[in-house]
Amino acid sequence: MNAAPRFRNVDGKKVLVVGLGRSGASAARLAMKKGAGSVVATDRNDAAHIGDQKCIDLAKDGIRLELGGHKLASFLKSDLIVLSPGVPDFPEMAQAIEANVPVVSEIELASWYIRGSYVAITGTNGKSTVTALTGEMIKASGFTTFIGGNLGVPLSDVVDLPAAEEGGALVVELSSYQLERTYSLRPKVSVLLNVTADHLDRYGTLARYAATKQRIFLNQSSRDHAVVPGRDAAMLSMARAGAAQIHTFGLNDSEVRNVGDGFLDATGEKFPLELLKIRGGHNLDNAMASILTARLFGASTRGIRNALAAFEGLPHRMQFVLEDDGIQYFNDSKATNVGATEKALIGMDRKFVLIAGGRDKGGSYAPLLPLLKANGRALVLMGEAAPLLKRELSSALPVRMAEDMFDAVRVARGLARKGDAVLLAPACSSLDMFENYEERGKAFSAAVRAMAGTNRQEEDLEEVVDVDVVEEP
Repeated sequence: MNAAPRFRNVDGKKVLVVGLGRSGASAARLAMKKGAGSVVATDRNDAAHIGDQKCIDLAKDGIRLELGGHKLASFLKSDLIVLSPGVPDFPEMAQAIEANVPVVSEIELASWYIRGSYVAITGTNGKSTVTALTGEMIKASGFTTFIGGNLGVPLSDVVDLPAAEEGGALVVELSSYQLERTYSLRPKVSVLLNVTADHLDRYGTLARYAATKQRIFLNQSSRDHAVVPGRDAAMLSMARAGAAQIHTFGLNDSEVRNVGDGFLDATGEKFPLELLKIRGGHNLDNAMASILTARLFGASTRGIRNALAAFEGLPHRMQFVLEDDGIQYFNDSKATNVGATEKALIGMDRKFVLIAGGRDKGGSYAPLLPLLKANGRALVLMGEAAPLLKRELSSALPVRMAEDMFDAVRVARGLARKGDAVLLAPACSSLDMFENYEERGKAFSAAVRAMAGTNRQEEDLEEVVDVDVVEEP
């Protein structure tokens, strides 16, 4: 990683934006709006993949597009490069870094033009739910609030809106990718929920991945707040890398804790557990983290209580789809790593058929074995990682292979029994077959709805025959 830029604006500068997903397109528009001398957006994909209308609109805004590959000259002559989250290493970027061209994330660029106060939330699992719930608590307390970042709307989109002005609240989910090249972002409240093996295909080691997450604390002062789980010594140690006051949730001596029939905070206020609509033991932790974070930001008791009672969860996160022929279907497409799938399986209160697979992210699937053995009915695998999952998990349950999502749902409903659940919790990235986890979750829900009410032919589990998949060399 190269050094932080010595400037905090794009006035008259030649800006190159790499990657034209939502964040990249938003960053390109922001740079143009804030007076960049020129803005070039580059992507290895062509216009058909990015979207013809999107490309037309960017060009109308004065942004020059370089599609279908990268031009080294554009990298070397830039004053600033804005790197979209998740873009892998490639030679042109490496040469630009060697030539000391400053590189920042979209989050860093947006932060140069924002005067509101941040709540920044990261972690391997749970960050989307905590971001959404905390944001609703703060909004219900009367603050002008933006909720976004990795959760939907890019931070660049809020620049110049009321939430970005003095007194506004910006509740942002930050992925490791987005934190990689942040240098000046200073949250009023930073939250690190957990760190488990994820994205090892990018970072190589858990230590490198954790160090990227730790960046969320580095610019905080003693007037700011850091929130971590009280039971995790590693998280406490990571929070101490910054100067913020450290606060914990979850244990008996934590500032927010579960007292059986509710959540008790440091003020003595109790929030009844019956208010909570989101299911699963992991959501108790998510609720406690949200209560503590919102309180530290300045949320009111009434705002916290009202948001807890109204929040029904997010799409693609243990989302109930429907019940058909006595079988419940749940969409947890956001379970893109083993830790998230573990939490989903722990939260199941019935036998289940699990649909898993996609693009492998490194690490072991072995932690799923005891949960599959304890309550699983069968396992349906799809995507690039299917052969790997079959090798690691077939000792636990009967395994079937599926060609696509529709096939996976068809197979799973035949393997399930009345009273069971069919659960999509892939433990893998979606990027082998889908644009993102949302598209994957929508495909699952659409397939479930399409088959609901049709004849369901139960398979005899004793006669399930594994389909051999030949791995490509």
